Amino acid sequence: MTASSASSASSAARCSADETDDSGLLAALLDGMDAALVAFAADGTVTHWNHEAERILGWTTTEAVGRTGLAGWAVRKEDADAIEAALAAAMRSPGRQVHEFALLTKDGHRILVRTQSSAVRASGGRVAGVYCAFSEVHTQMDLERSIALSEALFEDASWGVVLIDADLRPAVVNAHAARALGVGRTALLGRPLGELLAQGVEELECALQHVLAEGAPQAVADLWVTLRSEEAELPRRCWRSGFVRLSSPLAEEPVPLGVAWLFQDVTDAKRAETEGSLLRFRAHQLHRAGRAAAECPDPAEAAAVHLDFALAGFADHGLVDLAVPPAPRPYGALAEGDAYDAYDEVEVPADAYETGGEESETSGTSGTSGVSEGTGAAGGAAPPSGATGADRGRRARRGTPRLVRTLASPAGAPGPSETLSANGIPAPYVPGHPAFQAYERRGSVRTSAGPASPAGWAAARNWPDGTVHGLCVVLRSRGRSLGVATFLRAPARRPFDRADADYAEEVAARIATALDLAGAASL
Repeated sequence: MTASSASSASSAARCSADETDDSGLLAALLDGMDAALVAFAADGTVTHWNHEAERILGWTTTEAVGRTGLAGWAVRKEDADAIEAALAAAMRSPGRQVHEFALLTKDGHRILVRTQSSAVRASGGRVAGVYCAFSEVHTQMDLERSIALSEALFEDASWGVVLIDADLRPAVVNAHAARALGVGRTALLGRPLGELLAQGVEELECALQHVLAEGAPQAVADLWVTLRSEEAELPRRCWRSGFVRLSSPLAEEPVPLGVAWLFQDVTDAKRAETEGSLLRFRAHQLHRAGRAAAECPDPAEAAAVHLDFALAGFADHGLVDLAVPPAPRPYGALAEGDAYDAYDEVEVPADAYETGGEESETSGTSGTSGVSEGTGAAGGAAPPSGATGADRGRRARRGTPRLVRTLASPAGAPGPSETLSANGIPAPYVPGHPAFQAYERRGSVRTSAGPASPAGWAAARNWPDGTVHGLCVVLRSRGRSLGVATFLRAPARRPFDRADADYAEEVAARIATALDLAGAASL
C-alpha cells in the first residue's frame, strides 16, 4: 500500500467515525426534546421519529422510520390529503408554518396536535425534506397560558409581584410592586431587602427562608412594613402577602429558583378593622362599667369603678382632680353660668389671647358647639371659635383653679383605683399645666413628650415616672366644671389621638355624674 492510499484510508476512517458521532449526537438530541418530532425526506419517507412522538402516538421508531407518509397508520385517510398539502407547502415556504392536525394513535384514537413545520435544506440550498415538531394541543395551551399568566402578572396585575432569588434579592419586579416600594423596576434588582424596608424586613426574610426550605405556607400573611426614606419617616403599611416556591421544571429533582412574593396593600382595611374592634371593646367596657357602678352604694366608689374599667387597654394610669368651688351650695341647686368654676370672670382686652409653644393639642366642646383643635399659650384659656371681643372678655378668668386629688390608680402595680382623703390640699400643678388648660377650655387636652423625651418631663407635670403621653379631660355635670380626669400612657403605648379623646370624654362624663351625685363638688 502506497503512502497516498494509506492517507486516504485514514481520512475515510475519520470521516466515518465523525459521521457515527454526529448521528449519535443527533439521536440523543432528538430523544431529549420535550416536543415530538418527525422528519420526512423529499419523497415523503419518514427519516426521523423521536421518543416523544413514540410516547404520544404509540408507534415506535422502528415501526415509523421508513414508511412513506402518514396516511393509513398515523393519520386517517380522510385527513391525509390536507396534512400532506400542508407539509408540501412548508417545504416551499421560508420560515415555520403552524397548523393543527388530528393524528391517529396506534390504538386507534384520534388526538389533536399543534405542529410547527419547516423545510430542511442541504448544504447547497436544495430542499432535502421537511421536519414537523408537534405536541398535544392541551399541553401547548397550558404552556401558552403559563407564559401569558407570567407576562400579565409582571405587567398588568393589581397585586405586587416580586421574584426573589435564592439570595433573597429581587430578580424581577412588576409595575405595581415598584410603585408600592417607591422605586423604579430596574433599581430594585439585586438590592438587599434591608435597603428598601426600614421595618418589617426581618419578618419578610424569615418568611422567604421558610418558603425556600419548606414550601409555600397554607395561608396568606399580613406583614407590617415601613419603607426606608432619607427625607422623612413614612407611615407603616400592611401588605397581605402570599408566597410560592419556584422550582426548575428541567431538573429531575426540584431545584429552588427562588420565591414568588405576591402582596397587596390592605392598610386601610386593617385600620378600619382595628378601629371597629376597638370601638366594640370600648362600648363593651362602658356597658360593663355602668352595670358594675349601678351596684355600688357609694357614688364615689362608682366613680372609681368607671375609672378602673376605662384604664383597661386604654391607659396605664388614671387621675381625678376635683376643683374647689368658691363656696358650698346646697346639693341639687343649679348655679347660674359656671358658678362652680374655681375662679371669677373678669373683663380683659380682646387681644389678650395668644397662641404659644405648649406641645399640647386641644379639643373642646361648649354647649352644642362643634369640636375644635388648637394650641394654647401656657396657662392661658383658648377662646371659643367665633367669639367676639366682648365675649372673650366675659369668658376670661382670673387666676387658676385649685384642683384637689380625689381618685388615683396605683402607680407601679396593678390594682383598683384609690379614693384619697379629702384634705383640701391642691395638686402641685404649675401654671399652664394640661389639667388647667382642659378645665379652662371645658374640653380635652392631649400632650406628649415627643420622640426625644426630656429628662423630668413627667415629674415637671407631677405625673408618675415613665409617663410620656397625657390626656386631660374636664369633668362636666349639670352645666358645671367639677374637675379634671387625667389619663397617662407609658412609652410602650402610642400617643393619644382624637378617638381616644372622644372615649375619654365619655368616661369623664360618667365619672362627673357619679361625683356630682356624691356631692364631691361641694367639698
